[in-house]
Amino acid sequence: MKRFLVLLLIFQLTLHAQEADSVKVDTTQIEKKLNLSYRQIIIPAVFIGYGIMGLESGQIKGFNSGLRAEVNEHIDERTTIDDFSQYAPMASLYALPALGVKSKNNIKDRTIILATSYILMGLTVNAFKQTASVKRPDDTSLNSFPSGHTATAFMGAELMMQEYKDESIWYGISGYAVATGTGLFRMYNNRHWLSDVVAGAGIGILSAKAGYWLYPITKKWFTKKNPKNTKTAMIPFYNGKDAGFGFVKIF
Repeated sequence: MKRFLVLLLIFQLTLHAQEADSVKVDTTQIEKKLNLSYRQIIIPAVFIGYGIMGLESGQIKGFNSGLRAEVNEHIDERTTIDDFSQYAPMASLYALPALGVKSKNNIKDRTIILATSYILMGLTVNAFKQTASVKRPDDTSLNSFPSGHTATAFMGAELMMQEYKDESIWYGISGYAVATGTGLFRMYNNRHWLSDVVAGAGIGILSAKAGYWLYPITKKWFTKKNPKNTKTAMIPFYNGKDAGFGFVKIF
């Protein structure tokens, strides 16, 4: 029940933020302004729901264990490719335009949407990891649920789909292929259960969609009221274990 409440709270905070920015505006206008489409959350919600059910369902846990045993039986050596492939879809958001592929949004807007999505994804993943306390298949820690690598990869894949689907849907499909491979390698490396990976995929997709929904609000935070005295920068970081983006705004 606590896990369901955490997820519900996240959705409520998102909706309240949207409503606060659209005071005295009817529901139709809000949906138009924020480009909301509740049908878009069906697939990620099903993925997340499956993962949450897997926390208590003996049947799903049994399937997880059986799949783990089957995978381990045919593995002689692990790989670290998933540590890098998780970021490939995100990197493509900047690499493809550099190669001449036209994106839906310019570099500033893409960065704002990416940063918003990444923050939402990170907060959600860490909230679940702290509350669920699921032991990893390799027994190394109690933060298996959900898969952060998979969430990162699927977030980037959904952003690729949204940015390049007008040019060619194959860009988005390739992003999802890499994201799926990342999730499979997390199981291959005995770091996650199947339900961890499925939930991570749902969180990543939903976070990317939320990044676009919230863009009419978040873009205002990055709008320069006085260009002469305001400077902004998006700085990537890597501490040997985790990677991400840091935002700096100087007034």
